[in-house]
Amino acid sequence: MGDLKNPKLIYLKAGLFLVIGLMSAVQLLVENPHWRTAALLGVSIWAFARLYYFMFYVIERYLDSNYRFSGIGGFVLYMLKRRKT
Repeated sequence: MGDLKNPKLIYLKAGLFLVIGLMSAVQLLVENPHWRTAALLGVSIWAFARLYYFMFYVIERYLDSNYRFSGIGGFVLYMLKRRKT
């Protein structure tokens, strides 16, 4: 399966990710409607977003210009290879 190149499908994919994330967050808050739950959910989302940014942008731009982000699995393999050297 090749890369997704159709802009409409790419936007659709992003929209579906947004819907999935919102539905999951709402479900968590419905099951446990506390401010602490909402705060922890917000911190978790923020932290994972920052990690994702680090994996694909910071490493490529500031640490290793030869690295090309290809997904979370690629990042794990990259880190394992670096650890061996």
